[in-house]
Amino acid sequence: MRVGDRGSYSTWFEMCSGVPQGSVLGPILFLLYVNDLPDWIKCSMRMFADDTKIWNVIKSDSDCSALQMDIDVLVQWSHKWLLHFNSDKCKVMSLGHSVHHDYFMTDHSGSHIMSRTSEEKDLGIFITDNLKPSVQCTKAAARARSILGMVRRNFKRLDCEDFLIIYKTYIRPHLEYAIQAWSPFLQKDIQCLESVQGAATRLISGFKKLSYEERLCAAGLTTLEVRRQRGDLIECYKLL
Repeated sequence: MRVGDRGSYSTWFEMCSGVPQGSVLGPILFLLYVNDLPDWIKCSMRMFADDTKIWNVIKSDSDCSALQMDIDVLVQWSHKWLLHFNSDKCKVMSLGHSVHHDYFMTDHSGSHIMSRTSEEKDLGIFITDNLKPSVQCTKAAARARSILGMVRRNFKRLDCEDFLIIYKTYIRPHLEYAIQAWSPFLQKDIQCLESVQGAATRLISGFKKLSYEERLCAAGLTTLEVRRQRGDLIECYKLL
């Protein structure tokens, strides 16, 4: 590889590992590069590009030891293929068990205890150790409200047609991103999302004095809860 800038080039440098980022073949080459990783371990694993998660059902110390052995094997794999894990980003989350055990990871600076977390962002979704979607609902509502505030500042008047274009393009997607993975079931979380749509529909000219249900009917919208139920029914129909 070499670096080019306005007709000038650096000397060639030979790369012994890695794939070029931003290229067409880069993702395919990387998947081929890491494709054998699940064959090295005994616990369960899920991979998405360079995001890797392993887990095991923990009922005794032997289960903890099995998980630690797999962590050690992953480190061996990373040394062999020169694709080292970022130990600062490697964390442990326990779901529904009380067997406390420290897990270790070895890097160039030695072996150290992996930090524990009760909340982690995974592919844009906030996962907590109680598996409740409250944090994700709060974060999604906050992002949508920030966009809503920007719209409120820049548009003094919105008719229904213009509002629907802006709402469906820039606001509602934040409330429904990967919703199949975190669909709220607690009433407070359902209302947290619904309140954003309620505030948004008040932006439509002449709609402020109408009730939430009347605003939805006039704009041709449904509640977000109904949209989620409808989406689930459509998927069930496809499966059947």
